[in-house]
Amino acid sequence: MPKYLLLKHYNGGPAPIGNHGPMTGWAPEDVTAHLDAQRRIGDELRASGEFIDAQALAPTGSYVRFGGPDAAPVTDGPFPEAKELIAGWYLVDVDSEARALEIAAHVSSAPGRGGRPLYEWIEVRPVLEDVPATDQA
Repeated sequence: MPKYLLLKHYNGGPAPIGNHGPMTGWAPEDVTAHLDAQRRIGDELRASGEFIDAQALAPTGSYVRFGGPDAAPVTDGPFPEAKELIAGWYLVDVDSEARALEIAAHVSSAPGRGGRPLYEWIEVRPVLEDVPATDQA
């Protein structure tokens, strides 16, 4: 079965529908409702056997690159371009791309500020099938 990565962005994709603002400006009960909805979706995907992984990410981070054979890694950040950072993801194993799109639409409908659906854009990316996964470091 094909695997898909469903990427949630802090503020990415085509023009948003509605303006919920950043989660840091939401009422605590709205944040809780949103996170509870994400957990329910994960539970639904586990029950259907389509769940592989899901994670939420903090809006902070650094860019890192190789500094050379005798140098420490070069880091920079945080960056003001936080709007392009990934907020989190679901990794699913589904029967078809159509099913991945259906799940992404469901994720998009999670509640935002005031309980209104976010209608956020979810980036759907197929996982390459011909590249072997590894669990070795």
